[in-house]
Parts: sequence; C-alpha cells; structure tokens
Amino acid sequence: MEIQLALETQVALTAAGLIFLGALVLGVWKYAQIAKSPRHQAHPYVDIAHRAALMYAFATLLLAPFAELSAWPTAVNLASVLAVVFFFVAAITTYAVHGWRQDTDNQFAAPVRGTHAFMFALIAVEIGGFAILFAGFLSSQFL
Repeated sequence: MEIQLALETQVALTAAGLIFLGALVLGVWKYAQIAKSPRHQAHPYVDIAHRAALMYAFATLLLAPFAELSAWPTAVNLASVLAVVFFFVAAITTYAVHGWRQDTDNQFAAPVRGTHAFMFALIAVEIGGFAILFAGFLSSQFL
C-alpha cells in the first residue's frame, strides 16, 4: 500500500531525518572530545550542538503531522515548515561553530553584532511558524 504524504509533510520528515543524522554525527564528535579531554568533557558548545540537534530532530518530526493535517494551502504549510526548520538548523550550526572554534562557553557573554536580532527572529519564526501549522490543524479538526 502506497501512502502519498503532502509535500510539506515529506519536507518535514526529510528534514527531521537529516537533523537526526547530523545529531548522531555530532555525538561522535562529542565522544571524541570526551575521550581526549583530561576532564572527560566535550567543549560546552559541542555538547549543546549535539543535544540541540537531538531535540530539534524530534521537534521537526512534530511539525510533520501538524503540516499534514493542516487546513491551510500547501504553500502556507510548506513556508511554515521551512522557516521553522531553517532556524532550527541555524541554531545548531551556530552552536557547532562555537564548538569548533572553542571561542566561548557563553555566546551571550560577548555577543557578536546581530546575535540579539537573530534571537528575536528565531523566536518570532519558530513560534509563529508552528502557530500557523497548529492553527491549520485546529481549523481542519474542529471548524
């Protein structure tokens, strides 16, 4: 039996799989740092990148059913999924870069230009993008 998922659901599931795969690779990097460290710890941002990727993979997976069951048009659902996933991946990437550079253990202690603007955008897009999908789900199920 072939199941045809909506495009936005396919994109969300593919993104979830890729992010999870990335989380597993980040876990190898984290392990390598733990094994070599005299304190048996990875750099804080390697640890954060690994944990964030694991959590964002499952958060991305959660987008899929809400997108699939949304009453909104494909374009709206797809834009919402892509926007949220973009910021999930951008956050993970930022953490991994700090882990690679080992330049800080707190990116807000001495933030680079644009850090707070990025955070405000991340907050607005992640909450807004999911709210759109959730409203579409509620509309399809209860209205």
